[in-house]
Amino acid sequence: MNKPVTTPAKPSSPEVSKPWWRYPIVWMVVGGPMAVVVAGISTAVIAYQNVDPVMDISPPTSQASHKPAMQGRNLAADHAMKSADAP
Repeated sequence: MNKPVTTPAKPSSPEVSKPWWRYPIVWMVVGGPMAVVVAGISTAVIAYQNVDPVMDISPPTSQASHKPAMQGRNLAADHAMKSADAP
């Protein structure tokens, strides 16, 4: 009935803790935000190097080369208005 009580054997060498970078969970926790930072910096560099030109949205000036087209458009519009107004 009485069983002999045995104590577990002590390890021959004490357990040595590893440095922090040897644990995989550290790289999982740090790796995600680190990847986001690298991706953000690379996106900013690509955007800075490939800037699109700014479009000129100022109202067009009356240029001599546009006058024939403007006159033709206005003439076509005048004929359309006259035929619509005519009974």
